[in-house]
Amino acid sequence: MSLPSFLPLLITGVTGVPGYSVFQHFHSKYPNHVTAIRPVRYWPLSGEGIIPLDIEDRKGLAELMKRKQFRSVLNGAGSCALKSCEMNAVLAYRVNVQAVLNVLEMIGDRDLRLIHLSTDLVFPGKTEGLYTEEDPISPVTMYGKTMAIAEEIVMLRYPSAAIFRISLPMGISVNGHAGAIDWILSRFKKNNPATLYFDELRSPFYCEDFNKVIELSLEHSINGIYHLGSHRHLSLYQIGQIVNKVGGYAPHLLKGCMRKEAGPIPPRAGNVTMSNRKLIQALRVDPFRKWPYLEHHVPDDSDWHHDRPPHMSFHPEQIHKCLYRIPIAC
Repeated sequence: MSLPSFLPLLITGVTGVPGYSVFQHFHSKYPNHVTAIRPVRYWPLSGEGIIPLDIEDRKGLAELMKRKQFRSVLNGAGSCALKSCEMNAVLAYRVNVQAVLNVLEMIGDRDLRLIHLSTDLVFPGKTEGLYTEEDPISPVTMYGKTMAIAEEIVMLRYPSAAIFRISLPMGISVNGHAGAIDWILSRFKKNNPATLYFDELRSPFYCEDFNKVIELSLEHSINGIYHLGSHRHLSLYQIGQIVNKVGGYAPHLLKGCMRKEAGPIPPRAGNVTMSNRKLIQALRVDPFRKWPYLEHHVPDDSDWHHDRPPHMSFHPEQIHKCLYRIPIAC
C-alpha cells in the first residue's frame, strides 16, 4: 500500500490536547512516518515517535528536518495559559510567536504542507451571532494578541499554509489538567469547587473530529484561515455542568459567575463562538459531531446538573465514554 504524499509528518505541541490527539491518531496509522517533538524537560512524555527537542533549539530543528525530510508540519506549539501570558508578555511572545518563526526557519524554502493552530481568542467576543473568517480580530488577552501576531507571520511568510482557529478541544491532556475537561475534573476529583463563566461561550469539539479535519486538510492541501469548532456552542458554565453531572460529582462543587465578577486579570473574552461553514465547504464533507454528542447531556437551565434521574448512570467512567470520545453507547 502506498503512503500518503504528506508523509513524513512532524507534529509540534504534542503536550497540548490537540497535538497529543493528532499524534496518537497518525502514529497508530503510520508508525514509522510520524514524529512529534516535546520539550526536553517534559520527560514523562516518551515513546516511539516522540523526540525530546525544544522548539527554541533552532539548530536541533534544522538537523531534524535534514534527517527526516518532512513533507508536512502540524504546528501546535505555544502556551494557552492565559494568566501566565498576561503576567509575562515576553514569555508569551517567546512561546507563541518566536516558536512560529523557528518553525518557518526550519522549513526554509522547502515546498511542504504547513498547518498552524491558532485560537478563537483572537476575537474579543460579540453579543450575538457567530464569528466568520472575514470578521476583524481584536484580542483582549496577551495570549490572543501573540497568537494574532503568529497568524500574520504565517500568512505573510508561508501563504500556502492552512491556519485553524480552534476552540476548545475536548480530549485527554498529557498532564491530566491542561485540557478543558481535565481542568474541571482536577477540581471535582479533589472535592474542590470549580468556578466557570456564564457569559464566555465557545465551540467545543471532539478530538476525533479534529483528527479527521487534519487528515483531510493534509490530503486536500487547503490554505488560508479557517474556523474549527463543532455545531454546538456552550458557555464555560454549561461545560462545567456537563462534566459535573455526567461524572456524578457533587452539584455544589460547580460555581458560576459573570466575567466581570472574576477580576481584571486575565481579561476574558465573551461570546467567541465561530461558524465552521467555510471549513466544511473546503473539505467537501462535514466532519463535525456536536459536543456533547448525546442530547440528554445538554443543559437546559442553570440547575440542570442537580437533577439526577435514577434510570441514568452518572459516574467518572461515563466521561471517558461520552465526553472524551464520541459515544458508541452511553
